[in-house]
Amino acid sequence: MKTMKFVRCFLLLLATVLFAGSFVLAQEGPLRDEQPNGLTVDQVVQKFAAKEQVFQQARHHYTWHQTIIVQTIDGGRVDGEYHSEEDVLFDNQGHRMERVTYAPESTLTRIMMTQQDFEDIEHRMPFVLTTDEIPLYNIKYVGQQQEDELNTYVFDISPKTIEKNRRYFDGRIWVDDHDFQIVKTYGKSVPDIVKSKNNENLFPRFTTWRQQIDGKYWFPVYTRVDDVLHFSNGDVHVRQIVKYTDYHYFGANVKITYEGKEVEKAPDAKQTPPQENPPPKK
Repeated sequence: MKTMKFVRCFLLLLATVLFAGSFVLAQEGPLRDEQPNGLTVDQVVQKFAAKEQVFQQARHHYTWHQTIIVQTIDGGRVDGEYHSEEDVLFDNQGHRMERVTYAPESTLTRIMMTQQDFEDIEHRMPFVLTTDEIPLYNIKYVGQQQEDELNTYVFDISPKTIEKNRRYFDGRIWVDDHDFQIVKTYGKSVPDIVKSKNNENLFPRFTTWRQQIDGKYWFPVYTRVDDVLHFSNGDVHVRQIVKYTDYHYFGANVKITYEGKEVEKAPDAKQTPPQENPPPKK
């Protein structure tokens, strides 16, 4: 995100929903200094990276509805908003496309959404760490932690090197110890892009929760940002939400394989993502 004082607005090709008000976060237990159950750390990494590779392949055959809202906050008051809403679909030839369903004009005045912000929403916020990308990252095992009903292995992730014109994830991931897929992500996209005092593109920290869809794959369902961006000309408090809903499989003739076998449907597992307007306690 860039400050609006020094740059032109990036053309918005997305659409909009109202910002959610209240949230209930998933129940999280203490981080436990315990080694993986019956596996080495390297075996866990290789196992979940292979599963993530399968998930990434499968995700290309799903459609969903995506909503985005970004707010700037001044003293607890919302002083600017960007809303967007779109359907991620396939056309008659099976090519992926985005269909805008609502696109009002942004009222953001202190920051602007940049091309990198939209790329981060598409690629880094729903972070997938595959076998192909393992060599790019330092991966440190830090223990086990309960996330709702799930027991997870927790890893800190950082890029080994940062190549020009390439972006990475830097933060923490939680991997389900049963399905060996990422179920939660916390961190930010790096690097920040600072060309000069008057040309800064800074990126907030975010948390993304996943939920099991079709009893097989853990898909991103909710991303939340509540961070302060420290620009040279002043701090900007930013809130952001990305919601991914209405997942549907497209392309029944496509087979997804793992370790040479077609992936079978697994029993459903549950994790509670943040919810809007939680029901009253009884």
